[in-house]
Amino acid sequence: MSLTTPDAREDVAFGTSADADRPWQTVVWNDPVNLMSYVVHVFRQYFGFSVEEATRLMLAVHHDGHAVVAEGPREQMELHTNAMHDYGLWATLRKAPR
Repeated sequence: MSLTTPDAREDVAFGTSADADRPWQTVVWNDPVNLMSYVVHVFRQYFGFSVEEATRLMLAVHHDGHAVVAEGPREQMELHTNAMHDYGLWATLRKAPR
């Protein structure tokens, strides 16, 4: 009988280089509190979106329950998520889907 020691085990890679290259996303979620006009205002003021883009994203939040409003490095998406919280919006960050 052979016992496997920790040194003899095959290492399992939890993160692949493809995962490391995937960007992160800031996701804004629908909530029962904020008016649609306020969400458009926040998107325009914070992200600098045009009226059309801010409205499109707000409608995605309203109809689909959420919208990806930014994508990039994790640290930047954390800043965006915290900023959305400061405006009173519900937001999270996640790895972009493959």
